[in-house]
Amino acid sequence: MKKLFFLLILIISSSAFSQATKKIKIIQADNTFTDPLYPGATVSIGNVFVEHDGATLRCDKAYIYQELKLIKALGNVVLNQGDTVFQYSKYVDYDGVKKFATSWGKVVLKDPTMTLETDTLKFDRELQLLHYQSGGKIRDTTNVLTSKIGNYYLQTNDFKAITNVEVVNKESNLKTNNLDYNTVTGIADLTGPSTIKSDKNSIYTENGHHNSKTNISHFLKNSKIFYQDRTISGDSLYYNKNKDFASATGNIKVLDTANSTIIRGGYAEFFKLKDSVFVTDKAVAVSLVEKDSLYIHGKKLMVTGKVNNRIIRAFTHVKFFKTDLQGKCDSLISYEKTGLTKLLRKPVLWAQGNQITGDTIHFISNVKTEQLDSLKVLENAFMIQKDSTTGFSQLKGKNMYGKFINNKLKYLDDVGNSEVIYYIRDEKKVLMGITKMQSSKSIFITMDENEIESIDFNWKPEGKTYPPSKFSENDKLLKGFIWREEERPKTMEDIFIYDDVPTKLDESTSTKNLK
Repeated sequence: MKKLFFLLILIISSSAFSQATKKIKIIQADNTFTDPLYPGATVSIGNVFVEHDGATLRCDKAYIYQELKLIKALGNVVLNQGDTVFQYSKYVDYDGVKKFATSWGKVVLKDPTMTLETDTLKFDRELQLLHYQSGGKIRDTTNVLTSKIGNYYLQTNDFKAITNVEVVNKESNLKTNNLDYNTVTGIADLTGPSTIKSDKNSIYTENGHHNSKTNISHFLKNSKIFYQDRTISGDSLYYNKNKDFASATGNIKVLDTANSTIIRGGYAEFFKLKDSVFVTDKAVAVSLVEKDSLYIHGKKLMVTGKVNNRIIRAFTHVKFFKTDLQGKCDSLISYEKTGLTKLLRKPVLWAQGNQITGDTIHFISNVKTEQLDSLKVLENAFMIQKDSTTGFSQLKGKNMYGKFINNKLKYLDDVGNSEVIYYIRDEKKVLMGITKMQSSKSIFITMDENEIESIDFNWKPEGKTYPPSKFSENDKLLKGFIWREEERPKTMEDIFIYDDVPTKLDESTSTKNLK
């Protein structure tokens, strides 16, 4: 019973002490009096200076309700908390019980890290929270932030801005409707549709992290970076404005608006100063060529160069697909300015039913019409066309030079130790004979509707035309023959299939290919 009594006395004493500490003290005033028009109030006028629980208030006039612990201050009001927070306004209502101040009329609040301006401000001293909802502006050493609604936490320097939020500095302009910002670190967390614009680019995101002091950002949802000639998007974007470097991860897309080219993949890096894009993880470059799309894939893709002088490089397991043109090689380089594309290391090109191989293959497109113009096959040139039977028409030589008309291979000049096997058919497609000839100089072929129309020999050819029944099985394949049809990408999705290149035609492969 005694313990309960002493506990009750302790609680009452503590409460009394707490109430005593909350008494409003009038430190100074030119005149202090009571007015029956304001029951319960003490009226102070002129150079009013009061204190309450660690905070001071100065003003021209104040109505002080001591029992209610309320202050109504008017004219040149200065509310001060410690040595760090100073607030200036025309009017303040202060609740000493809740330690809560409502200020209005050209409110300006300053602490060591920022200056806040608004028309009406609520200050919760218990939570050390500032709140406005009629529009406000915050200035720190780097940025000017405006918003319709704002919450500022003095102890952590964290600012929560909502609706019509804008952050402006010398280098960028950020707009959003939901922002968490720290005035010390300069870090802004964005939620919802947001844009960041600068003289270098424009950024859109729906969830991001932006450091306005270091100019390094990380964006996580529906994010895009818009440059003058490119747009970069991905599931996750990293951007360093100082280096003008961006990287993207997951479903990346680099749109070259100047050249109608799209690059997709799982990871990308972009160096603006070098005009360089690097893409991996199922990388593919898509170009619009005469109302058709050309898809180029390699384990690594790199695009460099200024507008109108782009160079596309593809490395390792390279394949490309277009409706009327497919190819495969170890590496590829394509020059958009000249229309030249080089296939390097074990290249193979499929065009109009023809399989073309050599040590190196070049094909050139007309940059104005976007149509195929010419073809070069350098060293160990070999062209194969499957006949409707089990046979193959073949052309072999040191080099080949081709010409396209209306995107179709029309002429082919086979130069140096040329050999040909040609299946001759009449108008009804009946096999009439099989020609096997060779020339030390060259063989010139004219194509029509994807088939050999004529063959001209420029220097003393050797060989003859055989009746089909008299043509030996041992003569059906020229040396070095490899039929690589199984490697040909027949759809766009096939360019992502990796397969090995055969190095020789053994007996089993030969039998299989002839079926």
